[in-house]
Amino acid sequence: MEEQNLGRILVIDDNEDVLFSAKMLLRKHAKEVVMEKNPKKIPFLVSNEDFDLILLDMNFSQDITSGQEGFYWLKEILKYDPSAVVIMITAYGDVEMAVRALKEGATDFVLKPWQNEKLLATLSAAARLRNSYRELSQLKEVNRSLTTQLNSPQNIIQGQSAAMRQLFSIIDKVARTDADILLLGENGTGKEVIARTIHLRSSRADKVFVTVDMGAVTESLFESELFGHKKGAFTDAKEDRIGRIEAANGGTLFLDEIGNLSLAMQAKLLTVLQRREVIRVGTNKPIPVNVRLISATNMPLKEMVQRNEFRQDLMYRINTVELNLPPLRERLDDIPLFAEHFLAEYAQKYRQPVKRLSDSGLARLRLYSWPGNVRELQHALERASIMSDNRELQADDFFFLAESEPVPAATQLEASSLDLDELEREAVQRALQKHDGNISKAAKELGLSRGALYRRLEKYEL
Repeated sequence: MEEQNLGRILVIDDNEDVLFSAKMLLRKHAKEVVMEKNPKKIPFLVSNEDFDLILLDMNFSQDITSGQEGFYWLKEILKYDPSAVVIMITAYGDVEMAVRALKEGATDFVLKPWQNEKLLATLSAAARLRNSYRELSQLKEVNRSLTTQLNSPQNIIQGQSAAMRQLFSIIDKVARTDADILLLGENGTGKEVIARTIHLRSSRADKVFVTVDMGAVTESLFESELFGHKKGAFTDAKEDRIGRIEAANGGTLFLDEIGNLSLAMQAKLLTVLQRREVIRVGTNKPIPVNVRLISATNMPLKEMVQRNEFRQDLMYRINTVELNLPPLRERLDDIPLFAEHFLAEYAQKYRQPVKRLSDSGLARLRLYSWPGNVRELQHALERASIMSDNRELQADDFFFLAESEPVPAATQLEASSLDLDELEREAVQRALQKHDGNISKAAKELGLSRGALYRRLEKYEL
């Protein structure tokens, strides 16, 4: 056994011979061994110091055989440290007392006089358990921190456009249920953010959210990644490993890019979703799983079903509720919200003053069709915030957006229209596009003052 792998050990026993024997044995295997004869010092020791393992005698001088003192001090230890790993020791142990000790929170039970090898094996197993407790505690703390961050207003997808208000209304209805959801939308529209929003508004919000990029999972590793494997199941299986689906048990499983699965992988996934159980590679034992499934793709699944490229039964299984995410070009009113959020984020990231989007900069962004959607807008704002020396980002700061980019189809004017408002709207758009969103130049081109042009931008919501 390696030295110092047992950490700090506290041994509590009123018998000096027992304390001496324990110290002689454990000092080679522990970082430190603290000995204590008086159990009344337990509250002070446990509340002021951190011990990896505690060896506690069940019987002290006041009560030689019943073990009641040991049970009392066990409760006291767990009151101060609920995750404490306590091994009870006694010369008068029996099965009934051992069972009671375990039920009341003890980790294990050993009899005096002990066998050195057996005691070390017991302590070694208990130390691994203590490490597991600590890792679990750290993971829970990280999860709580991430959940708090993700649940903050600036990290939940926002929108004031009509398209997003309608989407939020549907999300509010479905998030409270456990219905399987299919998210459809172009790349960069925020499908994962929507999935996380649904998770955080569900009854599973305090549970894990597991993401799997199905487009990145190869067919040869599909079962191992999703279902897990047993040690020795294949060449590189050097240890037991749980799959992503099992890891999401109790929480939400987000399968991104599900349209990229081959028919063979679709069949295997469908079996798991129907049975709600997984079988690790190399075993025959089914493991029940309880997950809320959210899937996403930018591919036309209904057309793929007609072409026999996607299983119809799997399609029905994953889309109890179907949500279509609008592209950014159909929700230009949301650009100011995104700009405010991302610019604040980059100010913190790059340790610079918070920059804002000027009217000319906003006008320039509204003229672009955003084929990369929110993700492209995010990168554009990041680049502009880094390169610009100004506190306000102007139209010229977005020079890298293609000048030939057409005005979004929703804002184009039919040639046959003679509506004066529409003609004026088109003239304003063309002037802004010609001068790359520069308000002064566009106003001069139109024969207007800057103030008059701003009024028209507000009137036509440009």
